Amino acid sequence: MLKKFTLQTNSRDDMIEITEKVQNYVYENKLHDGAVIVYCPHTTAGITINENADPDVKRDMIRRFDEVYPWNHELDRHMEGNTAAHMKASTIGASQHVIISNGRLVLGTWQGIYFCEFDGPRTRTYYVKIL
Repeated sequence: MLKKFTLQTNSRDDMIEITEKVQNYVYENKLHDGAVIVYCPHTTAGITINENADPDVKRDMIRRFDEVYPWNHELDRHMEGNTAAHMKASTIGASQHVIISNGRLVLGTWQGIYFCEFDGPRTRTYYVKIL
């Protein structure tokens, strides 16, 4: 089973929690045990699992990514001017696997699944595949 989701990002760099959407898809398909893959088909966005309790974590991560991969760098040659977005997305990665047990995503107490935008705002897609 594969489902395509669409979302709207709000800024150049954005982290949108999608945990509930993924969990609801698991419920809809009555999956009790297995796994899901959450996949992003974009080269300037990605999927991560990180803390969902303190919003400062998202802000700090975005700030630190900007420090490591500044948007404007005199040596970047990519004609679109978004090399930093490609670097951030490659660092985060395109997908995450999550175990399902007793119908629930197996995540830590403070963990959530995030769609990470690095070249927005845009309308984006991601996929959830049940295994």
